[in-house]
Amino acid sequence: MLDGTAGAPYHAALMDEQELPKPAPRRRAIYLLPNLLTTGCLFSGFYAVVAAIDGNFERAGLAVFIAMIFDGMDGRTARLTHTESAFGKEYDSLADMVAFGLAPAIVSYQWGVARIAEYGNAWGRFGWLAAFFYCAAAALRLARFNTRVATQDKRYFEGLPSPSAAAVVSGFVWVSSEWREPGLTGLIVAFAVTALAGALMVSSLSFPSFKNFDPTKPVPFVTLVVGALMFVVIGIDPARALLLCFGTYALWGPLSWSWRRLRRLMRGTGASGGT
Repeated sequence: MLDGTAGAPYHAALMDEQELPKPAPRRRAIYLLPNLLTTGCLFSGFYAVVAAIDGNFERAGLAVFIAMIFDGMDGRTARLTHTESAFGKEYDSLADMVAFGLAPAIVSYQWGVARIAEYGNAWGRFGWLAAFFYCAAAALRLARFNTRVATQDKRYFEGLPSPSAAAVVSGFVWVSSEWREPGLTGLIVAFAVTALAGALMVSSLSFPSFKNFDPTKPVPFVTLVVGALMFVVIGIDPARALLLCFGTYALWGPLSWSWRRLRRLMRGTGASGGT
């Protein structure tokens, strides 16, 4: 006959479990500083869209470059202050899509589609398709980067980074906005630049990331002089200076790939000639 003592340990364990304090609810707070900088990037991209709709392409182009500054600061600030988070990474990607995907596409569209449509409906379709292709390419570029960031070589980017592509498109429109009548040729070039920037983003070409650069290490004095001269050149004509800078970077990928291919062909020709 059971005396009831067999169930005593079970009841005691159940009572102990009920008396244990419940774990404190998980805090859902986020880090302010890096996410505030990301918000600055998002706001700059939104302002670029509004300025383009209002027809102020100089402010629109400048806003995209300001977004690049915020985008460069938020990640570095998070790493320096040890405030990195999954929320911050997702928020940064969404802000990049607005500032460097949607905004440049709308800036290019607002500047040229209405004008190029005057030369025929086919040209108008070419304009908005080029703008949409750029926007879609930016989304694909960001998605590919997020899925391969853990395995990708930190020294290089696969495809043109979306901020650099946005700088090329917005910078070109910023410079071209000085033309009162760009003509069909100028409009075709503008949308060709937009489409080419999109193609470079989704390409497999390598672009240097400059992530190995350490600003805390000492540098030669001449480096500071060159940096000061760069500020002077940008201050004289910011639109053309920034377009030249980022346009050169955008051409680095295809030019370096072409150079490597040419060297391989020359080596193959030399080897076959030697035999």
